Formats: sequence, structure tokens, C-alpha cells
Amino acid sequence: MALSQSDLDALDRAIATGELEVEYDGMRRRYRSIGELMQARAHVASVLSGAGSQNAAGRPAVFYRPTFTTARGD
Repeated sequence: MALSQSDLDALDRAIATGELEVEYDGMRRRYRSIGELMQARAHVASVLSGAGSQNAAGRPAVFYRPTFTTARGD
């Protein structure tokens, strides 16, 4: 399922009105609480904003700066 801006808009409308049932991507979904609805909204927003920044496992790519010391101590 590819998420789109219209999916995010549908979640925003549901949050604004307090409605727990949302229709997007051709399907109807019922959330248990506004908190759960807001988590879904955060997920959709993060997918839309960072579509290219995830690795093959679907997790955000994290780069670590290696730390090291030389034999001289610097």
C-alpha cells in the first residue's frame, strides 16, 4: 500500500472532528482512540517526508561516526 498526501489529509480531518473511522486507500479503518489515530498520522507523515531515507529493512538509515585514538593518544 502506497501512502499519499490524501491519506494524511483524511487522518487530519478525522483528528480535527474526533471521528475514529477513516477511509483512505479505498479501505475503511476504525481506530480505537484519538491517540492511535495520531500515531497513524505520525507514521504516514514520516513515510511521506522520508521516503528515500530508509534501508531495505524499512528502518531509518543510521550512520555512526567511528571514534578512535592513535598510539599517541590523540
